[in-house]
Amino acid sequence: MKLVLNGHDERYVVEQGMLNLFPGERPVYEPIGPGDDSWAVVTLREDDRCHVTVELCFRGKSLPYSLDVPLVGGEFQREGIRRRAIGKCFFLAARALTGHTPPWGMLTGVRPVKLPTRALLSGATPLQAKQELREEYYVSPDRAALAVDCAQASIAAQRSLKEGEVSLYLGIPFCPTRCAYCSFVSADVGRTLTLVEPYVDALLKEIDGTARVLTESGRTIRSFYMGGGTPTTLSARQLDRVLTRCEQVLPLEGCTELTVEAGRPDTINREKLEVLRAHGVGRVSINPQTLEDHVLEAIGRKHSSGDIQTAYDLARKVGFDCINMDLIAGLPLDSLDGFRRSLDGVLAMGPENITVHTLAMKKGSALIQRKGALPGGEEVAQMLDYSRTTLSGGYLPYYLYRQKYMSGSLENVGWARPGTESLYNIVMMEELHTVISLGAGGVTKLIDPQSGRLLRLSNPKYPQDYLSAGEKLAEQQREMLAFFR
Repeated sequence: MKLVLNGHDERYVVEQGMLNLFPGERPVYEPIGPGDDSWAVVTLREDDRCHVTVELCFRGKSLPYSLDVPLVGGEFQREGIRRRAIGKCFFLAARALTGHTPPWGMLTGVRPVKLPTRALLSGATPLQAKQELREEYYVSPDRAALAVDCAQASIAAQRSLKEGEVSLYLGIPFCPTRCAYCSFVSADVGRTLTLVEPYVDALLKEIDGTARVLTESGRTIRSFYMGGGTPTTLSARQLDRVLTRCEQVLPLEGCTELTVEAGRPDTINREKLEVLRAHGVGRVSINPQTLEDHVLEAIGRKHSSGDIQTAYDLARKVGFDCINMDLIAGLPLDSLDGFRRSLDGVLAMGPENITVHTLAMKKGSALIQRKGALPGGEEVAQMLDYSRTTLSGGYLPYYLYRQKYMSGSLENVGWARPGTESLYNIVMMEELHTVISLGAGGVTKLIDPQSGRLLRLSNPKYPQDYLSAGEKLAEQQREMLAFFR
């Protein structure tokens, strides 16, 4: 879609609105020619009010739409008013032209829960927070209810946090094979086997450096999460090395939650699970993504749905009483009936947490490189509708987020039996306190809750680069210490 901006340069706002309302389009900044049938001219004019006009054409059908709102406050507030007016005018023009309202209305951000959280903390009732989402942002009733439920979980988590607490993420960027939908920094361990042991050595050094920062600054770890990749790609001995070092040097005495993503059933055995239990890990993820064997094959998994059941049963026998299982709606060759069978099968196992993701077509994934029989947006929406109505019988939604290029502009939702919510998932997604990320691809978010200041520190993306990044990591640890002081 060709975009022309007059009187402003709010490209991000316009592009996000375009992706939301016209998901198959990509922005092109070129003059509009006589034969072009998909374009938008977005014009801003200001006096004591903000006047926005959007002239929109899609597949030959066009219309103009105008909106004006008062400009008040200081420059920071006025800038927010301009951006919201441009976004709202584009949304209303697109809705009038297409007759379609996305489930999240005009919201385009990753964290829609922040809006109702702010409303509730300001004294609004849950009903008022839902009404604001519906009336001001055109969010559907069911999505507004989801967001408010998650906002209440976020507030409960926030109130449980103590001054000086942080959370820790420890990344293991290796998998037995790379799934077709994956864009994370994860390496096929069969091709990178020689990197694994040096990676563990480097990770132990970063753990040591981070421990010194936390000790000197008086910080303690409230929640611990080992993810990936697939952490159980490591051997039992390697897992023991990493977790032993964490226990020896990190301030874990106040840690109330230790999670490890066991993830792939083809990496799980009794010895590894017993190592995790011996180190106090109380929550594991065993993530099928689907229980349809032909879909598992289509996404590059080298195991069957039966292997998932076997791994789940083994985790229970070893003593895990909090298990999360992930499903993805919209996988290649899947269908509404197939997704229903997968969710029903997972429910029959009885995990404490179930996370339902929507497939996101990310640039780094294999799916973006090749064509596949992907379910359409309407069918994916039906999958999520089924998950929402089915899970609400015994589970509560406690965190959600959205991503770019998600099928149907939908969402990812974590569901939990009451009392088993993952604190790490909430604080990480809602940015409630500092999350320190170790390992390749880790992005630390240093947060000052009093001022709202946020500082990101990014580790090298790939394992090979991480191995030679000792000085960079040391410098970031010095930055971390300065931030805490």
